[in-house]
Amino acid sequence: MRALLLGLAITLPATAALAETLPIGELRRGMMAVVEGNVERITDEDEFILADKTGDIRIYIGPNAMPVRPGDLVRVEGFVDDGIRMEIYADTITLADGRTVTLPRRY
Repeated sequence: MRALLLGLAITLPATAALAETLPIGELRRGMMAVVEGNVERITDEDEFILADKTGDIRIYIGPNAMPVRPGDLVRVEGFVDDGIRMEIYADTITLADGRTVTLPRRY
């Protein structure tokens, strides 16, 4: 099933503002980024782990409903936190079916 999900990466719609996707392993603190990968697990009511072939990272969604499930292929746009633990503060999450979930910044 994972191979099938990875094949969907080509079909995710590009976003206008930040269309270029970066490998998770190349992320740097303090940058805006777009990453794609599989949801490995939900770690809390407001965060999950996203993984690609280069690594994994926590995705923080704030006080919003969890829009993903383990195994989902998603694209995440947001800010790579410059705190102690590297994580992305998500602005939008695009699901494999093309739906985009916008997360208001209420951190």
